[in-house]
Amino acid sequence: MAKSTEIAPHEDRSPFTDKKSEPGSADLKLILKNTVKLWEHLEKYTMAAYPKAIAKWNYPGEKYGWSFRISDKKRVLMYLLPRKGYFKAGFVFGEKAYNRIMESKISKHIKDELSSVKVYGEGRGIRIEVRNAKLTEDLKQLIDIKISS
Repeated sequence: MAKSTEIAPHEDRSPFTDKKSEPGSADLKLILKNTVKLWEHLEKYTMAAYPKAIAKWNYPGEKYGWSFRISDKKRVLMYLLPRKGYFKAGFVFGEKAYNRIMESKISKHIKDELSSVKVYGEGRGIRIEVRNAKLTEDLKQLIDIKISS
């Protein structure tokens, strides 16, 4: 089982920081609590929408800890970032996808947040906290837009 390191509440990183211990489903259940079902739902939804996708854990360093990526050969479709009791869904959208999001029925809150972030060469990055099922439909729309762009 992956070790979970205690982190200060102001730090925003994965609770899984041991490079030698890739998290498994038991670890996720322990850390994510009730939100593990939402994580699993989004992962399954993305893999069903894009069967060629590759889902795997990634360890960029102790500063960030373990995160989960679903990607195709060229880009990451979605990041799932574990936190204690919840997780974040991360996306990077290019201009075309951004415009589609702005024209969609996705919540104003997500559109406002996406509009306010700095634009980089690869696009606009956003991390959405998932603490309950309230944003599930918005997240599925974001996944669909990311896959089709």
